[in-house]
Amino acid sequence: MTSSIRVELLVLRKRMATWILLGVWVILAAIFAYIVPYMLNRSGATPQETELIRQLMPDRFAGNVSSGFPFYGGAFAIMLGVLAIGSDYTWGTLKTLFTQGPGRLRIFASKIIAIAITLIPFVLVPFIIGATSSAIVASLEGNAMSWPSIATIGQAILSSWVIMLAWAAFGVALAALTRGTSLAIGVGILYTLALEGLLSALAGSVNLLEPLVKIFVRTNAYSLIEPLGAMNAGSAGDGPGRFTGPFVSTTQALIMLGVYVVVFVGVAGLALRRRDVG
Repeated sequence: MTSSIRVELLVLRKRMATWILLGVWVILAAIFAYIVPYMLNRSGATPQETELIRQLMPDRFAGNVSSGFPFYGGAFAIMLGVLAIGSDYTWGTLKTLFTQGPGRLRIFASKIIAIAITLIPFVLVPFIIGATSSAIVASLEGNAMSWPSIATIGQAILSSWVIMLAWAAFGVALAALTRGTSLAIGVGILYTLALEGLLSALAGSVNLLEPLVKIFVRTNAYSLIEPLGAMNAGSAGDGPGRFTGPFVSTTQALIMLGVYVVVFVGVAGLALRRRDVG
């Protein structure tokens, strides 16, 4: 099993798409979390602008960085999950793996573990960039650098990784069901933007939607990071990543995201085990 995981990690590491996704995600995380908010609000002419600049300070960087994972980061996690599984269908490599290598589920488990490990830099690098950016903003504004506790930073990193894992598992399920990449990525992005995004926005005015929205991946992801002071969780900020509720408890959010990982991986494993890969 260890050798299979090493092979899958090597495949993901050698695949240029993995590095492109990581690079674009890190750039977008820096732009939307720090560069754009600072450029738009650096004058501090209004109390709202002052508060937004305050959000960029080092003591709030954990919540600020984690706010990008439920929406923007989720899209990249979906694409990573799709490419990790769907590319083998497109290239026809699954047939070779299944005829010459170990069993289907063992190969699949190795891929899932490799994806989970690969997501670690997708989480750590934005936090490193965020810490650096917040220090620069504090220096430019002449503010003291007060950092959150190690426990808070660790909670933010772990929560962000769980969120990314849930979205990646969704991508894996789509790739296994569609046996490819293009349709899976299209459906995944459309689902996150259109279905969950629009229904979440309507939940405040249509009470019947609230119970449904509370089980969405998006809702539980934002609820998991909301205690960290995430900017887009419950804030009045604009943009597609804005989320103002409804929220659920942290415990429920963690359980639901774990359930999603198990369900998505289970569906993908069942499809891979029982269906023709051609």
